[in-house]
Amino acid sequence: MTNDMTRRPAHAQVRALRRGEISSRELLDLHLARIDADPLNAVVTRDDDAARAAAREADDRRAAGTSTGILDGLPMTIKDSFETAGLRTTSGAEDLADHIPARDAVAVARLRHQGAVIMGKTNTPAYCQDLHTDNPLFGRTLNPHDPERTTGGSSGGPAAAVAAHLTPADLGSDLAGSLRLPAHYCGVHGLRPTLGLVPARGHIPRPPGRLTSSDMLTPGPLARDPRDLALLLQALTTPAPAENTPWHVSLPAPRRGIGELRVAVWADDPSCPADRATAQALEGVEQALASAGATVHRTKGPVDFAGSLRLFEQLLHATTTAATDDASAAAELAAARALQDDDTSPRATVLRHRTQTHRTWLRADEQRHRLRETWHRFFADAGPDLLITPAAPTPAIPAGSRSLLVDGAERDFFDQTAWMNLTSHTGLPSLIAPAARDTNGLPIGVQLTGPAYSDRLLLAVAEELAQLPALR
Repeated sequence: MTNDMTRRPAHAQVRALRRGEISSRELLDLHLARIDADPLNAVVTRDDDAARAAAREADDRRAAGTSTGILDGLPMTIKDSFETAGLRTTSGAEDLADHIPARDAVAVARLRHQGAVIMGKTNTPAYCQDLHTDNPLFGRTLNPHDPERTTGGSSGGPAAAVAAHLTPADLGSDLAGSLRLPAHYCGVHGLRPTLGLVPARGHIPRPPGRLTSSDMLTPGPLARDPRDLALLLQALTTPAPAENTPWHVSLPAPRRGIGELRVAVWADDPSCPADRATAQALEGVEQALASAGATVHRTKGPVDFAGSLRLFEQLLHATTTAATDDASAAAELAAARALQDDDTSPRATVLRHRTQTHRTWLRADEQRHRLRETWHRFFADAGPDLLITPAAPTPAIPAGSRSLLVDGAERDFFDQTAWMNLTSHTGLPSLIAPAARDTNGLPIGVQLTGPAYSDRLLLAVAEELAQLPALR
């Protein structure tokens, strides 16, 4: 029985631990054996002795009847961009090859407080700055469904490790689809929680030791089952004692079942068309929801796709400058001042965004708040309970490719995350749920988005979707 334990979802592994069907040490060793035998290069840093010591402590707590954490004894991995006390954290960067943090990132501390056993770190592109998971330190992580395809980035290591049953769950991060794109490409569930629910302190980038992070970065869980995401979200929104926080989070529970929901579907947009396989997957989800009794209708979306994406890119390039050294910042400013007024090239646009004035940024931030209000009105009153969109225009593209083909037509490489970045700057919760496979067997996911703090609704819908016969 225990030989199959690694293939069970995280919540089932926790249940087995509570029932005494397996010890934390045994469960850890089963996962470590899978990691030892796996060729994906997803788990890149380990400290087996420390993990076994943590597992023994969990077993001792359970034996003494003092186990209180909801994850107590569960082995799991952590994206290498999150600082882990005593365990190397590189964010895939050569200059951090020997960085061993003195303290945990806040999200990691919360998981440990709930009893999680950290058994290793998962791969990411250098400083999380690519849509492929590859770096000079550890090399490329392979997609479990096809080693010639990308895992996506930057949480490619986490998604691959979860999909391959190397770990029951992982902690990823999402600034510009960094968690959701790999979840889609690797066929797992991934949640970008409502912005602010899970602190990002201790995530690299920013540089090690910084107390601040990007105003759009959100840590979030990846797992094979939406019930696992719910379990991890509860752990990640429960402050650890060291935070000395007087409040607790109580997210609203869904008030209606799937048969009573109003669901809007934004299936396509000229700014970012989806391929035929993706469109068919979305149609399958629509039909399954309608068959289950949900009221489903198509929408053109509440915001202008292209305009929203331009604003996101402006804000993104602004927030990434926080870690730029003085000499590089001065060089960028000089280059921006030398630009011709009629230069609208991608390079010129990025330079202008990276050197924008504070006044310009404040105006962009005002636009962001107005977008949030537009989304709020879309969902309010008699609006839909949630919105479903493509996760990305296509299934996983070839590894290392710098082009994106949608039904044979060349698209911008960064269109891979365009649907995801509709909400990256507005802070709304978004969840990737596997929905289908293409003719090559590659996973296709859909994105579920709801109003702020509707995270548990999205999780409930994802759980019911996973049980619908038409999608199984």
